[in-house]
Amino acid sequence: MSGRSGKFAGDDPFEIAQSWLAEAEEAEINDPNAIALSTVDADGLPNARMVLLKEIEADAFVFYTNYESKKAQELDQAGKAAFVMHWKSLRRQIRVRGTITKENGPQADAYFKSRSLKSRLGAWASHQSQPLSSRAALIAEVAKVTATKGPNPPRPPFWGGYRIAPVEIEFWADGDHRLHDRFRWTRATANDEWDITRLSP
Repeated sequence: MSGRSGKFAGDDPFEIAQSWLAEAEEAEINDPNAIALSTVDADGLPNARMVLLKEIEADAFVFYTNYESKKAQELDQAGKAAFVMHWKSLRRQIRVRGTITKENGPQADAYFKSRSLKSRLGAWASHQSQPLSSRAALIAEVAKVTATKGPNPPRPPFWGGYRIAPVEIEFWADGDHRLHDRFRWTRATANDEWDITRLSP
């Protein structure tokens, strides 16, 4: 599409997202893969929280969480989600909206195994989003799990990934005098071709 600068090179939004993330990994001090994930509850009331994006695939974005958490319940109920990824150092952001499926197989097993032992034990010990009487109770649960699960705990059945297949991706890059560059990729379903539109700042 004509009129796009080098930072928007190509017509594949996943390749652009991967390129931007790679640049952010060199520039951001902490968590360049952090995203603000938005969901809605059964009443349509929105929720937002920060999670870490772990993979940008050829056609989807993947993150991991506790399947018993509030976010997971809302993801399962709605089947849809959105997120924004913002890099202050690069003055760029990516907005994504799409449909949700679980990543609950070998790929999730491999990612879980790649985490530190303490993180794996913590995943077993935490009843995410549930009331907790005290931090001491959480530490005691970690000690219990450590004693029972051993040095190589498997992935918990209540923990795994979610894959967002976008129907909309918007790239925003800061411009002089607030004349920002915005391009939006849209498609009706994950199997359709992208339509690319430049948006006013």
